Amino acid sequence: MSVKTIALVAHDHKKADIVVWAQKNKEALALFKLVATGTTGSLLIEKVGLDITRLQSGPLGGDQQIGALIAEQKLDALFFFWDPMNPVPHDPDVKALLRLCSVWNVPVACNVSSADMLVSSPLFLDPNYKADLPNYEK
Repeated sequence: MSVKTIALVAHDHKKADIVVWAQKNKEALALFKLVATGTTGSLLIEKVGLDITRLQSGPLGGDQQIGALIAEQKLDALFFFWDPMNPVPHDPDVKALLRLCSVWNVPVACNVSSADMLVSSPLFLDPNYKADLPNYEK
């Protein structure tokens, strides 16, 4: 059985939130293969000590790299602490990423409370759980 892959992303005003959340959930997160966009990944490596594969910064293509993982069914969950009050120049990429999670039935948490609920679900740590993939060829 392969290790599941989780992506961690946070907008600038939410980076402190994801660091604090990851510190509280370090033990659970360490069980997964972790990927993160640029600065978020650097902060989580430095402040939490997680083993993370860093992708590009979101505005430089990191969101699209995560989107590609979703489209290729190589991502099992996304923790994306996005800031709805501060528009970002790559906002279309953000919306596309969230859309892909819905298209491919990938669980996504967009804030601390939804992340808490997702990580505390018994299914989160269940190695046998596999989300159903939609069949768009019908």
